[in-house]
Formats: sequence, structure tokens, C-alpha cells
Amino acid sequence: MKRVAIKDHTAEANLFARRSVIALAIVSVMMMMLISNLYYLQVKRHEDYQTRSNGNRIKVLPVAPNRGLIYDRNGVLLAENKPVFSLQITLEEVDELDATVAELAELLDISQEQIDDFYRDIKRQRRFKPVAIINRLNPIQVAIFSANQHRFDGVRIDARLTRHYPYGEALTHVLGYVARINKKDLQKLSVDGLEANYAATHDMGKQGVEKYHESTLHGTVGYQEVEVNSQGRIIRTLDFQPPVPGQDIVLNLDINMQLEAQKALEGKRASVVVIDTNTGGILTLYSNPSYDPNLFVHGISSKNYRELLQSPDRPLINRATQGQYPPASTVKPFLAVLGLEEGVITPESRVFDNGKYKLKNVNHVWREMTPWGHGWTDVKKAIEVSCNFFFYDLAYRTGIDRISDSMSEFGFGDYTGIDLYEESDGIMPSRGWKRAYKNQPWYIGDTILIGIGQSYWTATPLQLAHALSTLVNKGTRYIPQIRQGNMTAEGIMQEPPKELRPIVVKNEQNWDVVLESMHAVIHGEQGTARRAFKDAHYNAAGKTGTAQVVGYAQDEEFDADKVTDRNRDNAMYIGFAPSKNPEIAIAVAVENAGGGSSAAAPVARQLMDYYFKDRKDLVKTDTPEQEEQEEQLN
Repeated sequence: MKRVAIKDHTAEANLFARRSVIALAIVSVMMMMLISNLYYLQVKRHEDYQTRSNGNRIKVLPVAPNRGLIYDRNGVLLAENKPVFSLQITLEEVDELDATVAELAELLDISQEQIDDFYRDIKRQRRFKPVAIINRLNPIQVAIFSANQHRFDGVRIDARLTRHYPYGEALTHVLGYVARINKKDLQKLSVDGLEANYAATHDMGKQGVEKYHESTLHGTVGYQEVEVNSQGRIIRTLDFQPPVPGQDIVLNLDINMQLEAQKALEGKRASVVVIDTNTGGILTLYSNPSYDPNLFVHGISSKNYRELLQSPDRPLINRATQGQYPPASTVKPFLAVLGLEEGVITPESRVFDNGKYKLKNVNHVWREMTPWGHGWTDVKKAIEVSCNFFFYDLAYRTGIDRISDSMSEFGFGDYTGIDLYEESDGIMPSRGWKRAYKNQPWYIGDTILIGIGQSYWTATPLQLAHALSTLVNKGTRYIPQIRQGNMTAEGIMQEPPKELRPIVVKNEQNWDVVLESMHAVIHGEQGTARRAFKDAHYNAAGKTGTAQVVGYAQDEEFDADKVTDRNRDNAMYIGFAPSKNPEIAIAVAVENAGGGSSAAAPVARQLMDYYFKDRKDLVKTDTPEQEEQEEQLN
């Protein structure tokens, strides 16, 4: 028989007690860890987790500012913010989406492409957020849908402001345009520390005034603090900080004069610049052909952009500030000032022009436009009749070093400082320039051609107008400015004229000699622009120019009938009016149009006629001396 062991109750009790103590210790340690962790989370990290909780519940949404408006000098609106209407559908509010879309398509003539884009977009949006099926409703579509809106639950019209240019092509190269912000723009904004200010902005200035004055026109972003649920739906608005709209700006431009320029250059590849000689303000700056900037605001199609890019007429180029042309004879007045200052010539100096300019020990012959020449010619006659022979000789005796230095003072070969990024600096050649860019020495023949504004010399119409303004102001130089100032509640806060270092001459009368010679270009018996300004009711002065596009061999005869359109001469003209106390200076360049007197001067006449059309205070005389006498009598 098996014996049953007697239990040791004392030992079992001790074992249980030990196990209980160990278990209690483990539980106590775990409780302490739990309490410690709770203390850490609830007390130590309270603010941190409170912030995270609010971050899941409260969102700060940026609000885009309205872009500043742009006006001309007379208060005419040139760039506005126009409401655009889009048709939006909120999916969770629509019972039968396909049927609704089909009915809308029939009612509003929605294309299949728009429908396909809509179905693609709804896959990327939450059901409670509206998605546009038409981005830009025309007025008829707005009216039709408004009358039928009661039939479409979850479908509504949304309005927003976008840029609009009411004058279209007339101002494209001046105003530029705004367009969608791209990756490159974002990178630049990030580098400049402006990314936060564009958080809600879709467009920014890409060309012209819109780009140059972007910081003024854009404004400051606002913020809206909203409470959202777990799905991201806005429940309520907690706080709102309104955006600060961009400042309205006023330009020196006169839109009516700009439209006159557009009319004058219709059908031509050309440009014109008109400057207020008393301030440097740009009254007109037009380049033709142009294009509609509104195409870029809403996103230009690849087809339309390709047509602009591939057009042989290059409408994307601002010819007024980027077109680089040989200035031709328009530079003769500036060279005359230099010659008089340096003592190379005097007002009485004469040369005999027989139609062919030759140098000793040089076989080349430089020809005059008139084969038989102009006979005995002084500086006044040389400018009046545009005598090449006189300026061949002047350039030769002056030398390229003095010419290059002096013409650079007039602004040739450098940027004018105009408030546009789209500007070329042209070329004011020198010995160093030719060595650097052509790897060739400077030749005498180069200098002689510089005397008539040819060779390597190129200038923009803006540079010519700027230099002419300096000439008529007798050395005072203003930076050309498109912007006049900002529009405020009190009126226009004008920017003062910006002056550059003036040109100082030894003899002030040298300015008068040249300006009177330019007066003779229009009022002299042989003046090259006398026909263009016949019967004008104001006194004007100027200088014509005809720039060769291609060169010809020494003995080659020019035959206009054999020259292709793109190889014909460029027509150039600079001028100012009135002759005494000038108010405006103008530069015109017409590509492949022939002579400056026949193709460019009439454009200047048309614009000057417009500018002075209502002026009854102008005295029409033949010479500045007669004008002064008339004023004294009055």
C-alpha cells in the first residue's frame, strides 16, 4: 500500500508569500512605470501634444492678395483684375454624376475634352471638395446655367479674379503679362525668401512692367485660421487676417499715343520710342508685330506658342529695347558735337565732297549716297543733307578711341537703366572690343564706317531716343522710366526724375550748332526730312538714317529690284520738337523699308502731329532765330 506524504503547510505558505512579494514588486514597478509615463505625457509634454492636437484640428490657410492695377498717365486702366467664372461640381452633393454631367454638357455645350479632364481631376480630390468642369464660362453660359441652376444639386458657379489686358497687343512689350508660377519661379522665390508670400498666389509677372515691378504689384499674403474635422472638411473659421492688396501704379505712357504708334506701324516690322525730354518719362514704346498677352494669362496652347516662337517676324522680341540696328546717319549729330569739342572741326570748317572719299596709299574708295557729291560742305550742311563724305573725314581725323569714349558717354553700348528687364546693350565698338570678340586688330576702314553709324556699331531705338534726349538737354541725362509713380488715396505719389552723370562740354555753343543743323534737316532747302514734315504746325528737328543690312563689293552697283525683302536697308529716324525748348524726343526704326526720310520720318511726323494736335501756343517759323524774335515781339 502506497503511503501518502504529509504536506508541509509551513513551507507552502512561505513559498506563496515569496511569490506574492515578487509578483507585487513586479506589479508595483510596472505601475510606477505607467504612472511615470502618464506624468511625462500629461504634464511634461502637455504643450507639445496640445499643439499637435490643434494641428490636426486647426489649419492656417493662406489667402492671396489682389494684384495692383496699372494706369496710364491720364488715368486710363491698362491692366485690370477681371472676374472669371468657373462651373464646379461637389461630388457628395450629386446623386447621379454621369447623368448630371451629360445634362450639363448638352445644356452648356461642354466638349468631350473638358469632360475627360473633369473625370481625371475628380480622382485626385475628396468628395466634399468642388471640382471645375468648365474653367472659364462665357457670359452666355453663365446666363443659361443661372436660369437652370435649380435643376442641378451640387453644381454652382465660382468666381475669381484674373489679370486682363484690355488693350491687348498695343501694350504687350511694355506691360508684359502674368502667367502661372512654375518650378523655376518657385526656386527663385525660395532663394529670395519670398516663398511664404506667394503661398496662395497662382500667377506672377513674367515680362515687362508686370515682372519688373512685381514686388509692388503683388501685395502681401493674408491668412485664414479654420477648424477642420478628421476628413479635412472646414467646420468653421476661427480667425481671418486679410491680405494687403498690391499697390496700383501709374505709368508715363499715353495709351492714345501708343495706339497711334500701333496704327502708324501697322504691317511693318518696326518700333518707336517717345521720351519726355524734361523727365526721361517714356510716353510711347511700341514694337511691331506684337501678340495678345491675354493668351499667356490662362495658359497658352502649345500650338499658339509654337507659332509665335517660329514666326520669322519674331513678335516675341521687343524691338524698341532689344532690336540692335546699325544706327546709320542718326549718329552724325553726336559725332559732330565730338568733332567740335575736340577741335577737329569748327562751325566754319569745310570739305569738298566729290562723291568718293579716298585716303593716301589706300586703294579702297568710300562712296557717297549722291554719286556726284555735295560740293563744299560744312557741319551744318553735312547734317542737313546727310553728307557721308564729311563724316568719313571727321571719323578718320578724330580716331576710334575718342569716338568710342565720347559715344559711350551718350549711352551707346550700355543699358539705359529703363525699368524693363528685356533690354539689350548694343555695341559701341573699340579696339579692345574687336580684339576680344573678333580676335582681329582695328583697321582704318572700320573707323571710317563708324563715321556713318555702320561697321560694328549697333544701337536700340531706346538708346537712340535716350542719346537724343541728352543732346537736346545739352548734356543733362535722365534715366528712361516707364513707371511714373504709385496711385494713392491722395493722388499719384510721383517718382522724381533719375539723373545720370551729365556730359560736360568745353563750349556750350557746340550744342547749339548741332541742334540748329538738325532743325535744317526739316526746314532747310535740302533737308532730308523736309517732305515728311511739310506743313507741320510746329517746329521740329531731326536726323534721318538709312542702315545697310548687307554689305556690297567695292565696284558692285546697288539694284533695289534684286535685293530680297529681308536684305533691304533699315529706315531710321530721330527727332525732337519743338525746336526751341523741346518737349519730346523720338526714335523710329523700320526694318527693310528703305530710306529713313521716306519710311521712318513719316512715322515720327504722325506721332508728333498727335502730340501737338491741340496746341495753339506753338509758333511756326523757319529757323530758331526767327522763333526767338517772334517770342520777343510777343
